[in-house]
Amino acid sequence: MKARSGEQDGRLKAYRWRSALVLCLVLLGAALLAARAVELQLVDHGFLLKQGDERALRVVTIAAHRGEITDRNDEPLAISTPVDSVWVNPQVIHDNIDELPALARALNEDEQSIARRITSNLQREFLYLERHMPPAEAAAVKSLNIPGVYLMREYQRYYPAGEVAGHVVGFTTIDDRGQEGLELSYDQLLNGRDGAKRVLQDMYGHYVQDVDSIRAPRPGGDLVASIDLRIQYLAYRALKAAIVQDKARAGSVTVIDCDTGEVLAMVDQPSYNPNDRDQLKARLYRNRAATDIFEPGSSIKPFIIAAALKSGQYRADSVIDTSPGFLKVGDKVFEDEHDLGPIDLATLLAKSSNVGAAKVALSLPPELIWQTLTSLGFGQVTGSDFPGESAGILTNYTHWRPIGIATLSHGYGLSVTPLQLAHAYATIGAGGVEHPISFVRVDGPVAGQRVLSRHVAHSLVRLMEQVIATGGTGTRAAVVGYKVAGKTGTAWKSYAGGYSTNKYMAVFAGLVPATHPKLATVVVIDEPSAGEYYGGEVAAPVFSNVMSGALRLMDVPPDDLENVPATRLVRVNDTP
Repeated sequence: MKARSGEQDGRLKAYRWRSALVLCLVLLGAALLAARAVELQLVDHGFLLKQGDERALRVVTIAAHRGEITDRNDEPLAISTPVDSVWVNPQVIHDNIDELPALARALNEDEQSIARRITSNLQREFLYLERHMPPAEAAAVKSLNIPGVYLMREYQRYYPAGEVAGHVVGFTTIDDRGQEGLELSYDQLLNGRDGAKRVLQDMYGHYVQDVDSIRAPRPGGDLVASIDLRIQYLAYRALKAAIVQDKARAGSVTVIDCDTGEVLAMVDQPSYNPNDRDQLKARLYRNRAATDIFEPGSSIKPFIIAAALKSGQYRADSVIDTSPGFLKVGDKVFEDEHDLGPIDLATLLAKSSNVGAAKVALSLPPELIWQTLTSLGFGQVTGSDFPGESAGILTNYTHWRPIGIATLSHGYGLSVTPLQLAHAYATIGAGGVEHPISFVRVDGPVAGQRVLSRHVAHSLVRLMEQVIATGGTGTRAAVVGYKVAGKTGTAWKSYAGGYSTNKYMAVFAGLVPATHPKLATVVVIDEPSAGEYYGGEVAAPVFSNVMSGALRLMDVPPDDLENVPATRLVRVNDTP
């Protein structure tokens, strides 16, 4: 009995010991858990909260809407449309590589190509797969619900006028930053500021809810351009037809409002469609009217006559003897097509006499000619701030020799842009007042700087009217119902080492209506090769076509109704 009792006591003690041990272990575990809980809640709370936020919270960009560009009549030239871009987290989608075939079909891409792009960027967390997808197509990608594949809302630029206004409006990069034309010039105005918000995502990166707004997006400002899309269409159509008909290499038309300096139309050929990024090549999208320089030929002669009138040595009825039809200066002989004999200044311009222009220029102080040309904007940019605009070339008069002055008098030895030339003619049309060139619509009067006296400017316009009259070189520039003042120009193209004898620049520059000029227009046709190549044959008809429509669209009253053929007049019946 005693032995059994001792055995029971031993088992009881062992049980108590084990119970105490288990209790101690439980209490120790509880204490450790409590300590860990305290550590997590108090000591490591900030760190853990941050880690959790990094896994569940994301800061996403809210794309800002780029401002619109409209023409002066509020017709859209550039607008932004919402699109979606598809991006992936390579580290996540790599774990779901079996989903790639469905993704490739939705993107209309090659599966192997997508796989290579993902596997070669596993160190990144962001990779674009497709930019600027239409929302409907992007929704098909989203419906696949593939982990690691996401959509981002962006805006894509759209140009309703396409290639008609492409050279003026320009285009943006794929990230909606201005790259050419007005898009680049006014990028700071048009480009808004993206916003940002913090959102909650699940473990697969799917959006759950907005947490808070960090910064509200600021949309870009709108730009009202000076361009009149109606006139732009007229110029585009007329120029394109002329390029095809005359088999020309290139060309441009520039139309400026004489009263304000606004550019109402500017077109170039060859053109491009800014909506098609495959056409964005420099040879197509550069704006020749602002960037390309050329020797203007006889279209410069009116400004030589302006210097002559300004000098006081000549009047509008002054006579220059061009006999015997040629003039030798140094070892160079300048010739007219015919011996015109004694002619007045109007005939000099109408017949485009090289001998007469050279004689006038050589009789004037070189400094006066240079000052006149400089004050009219030659040799300097127009101040339009158009990207890539060239200043042209006009050397200082101190470097001129007699042969250089004679050459300059009929448009060689200096280079201009079509925009510069149009600006100079617009200054003459404005009565000698130079208005800054503007690609933005101007509301209200525009201050200008007088560079020629009103008398000289008006006399010059009257003289240039004879160029379009019967017997002049620019008769094909006539506009029914309106008096036209202008000048033709035909110049050999220069190349390294001299001048080509079979490649020409054909030019016509003019003002309408001549009684009170409203529009100054310059047409340049580069290398016409269909047979005709003179400015009066190739460029003048384009001027006539564009101005005929533009004057009607602008409701400019006719100033030459007495010379309108009876068949073109319509009697208004005032009977109700």
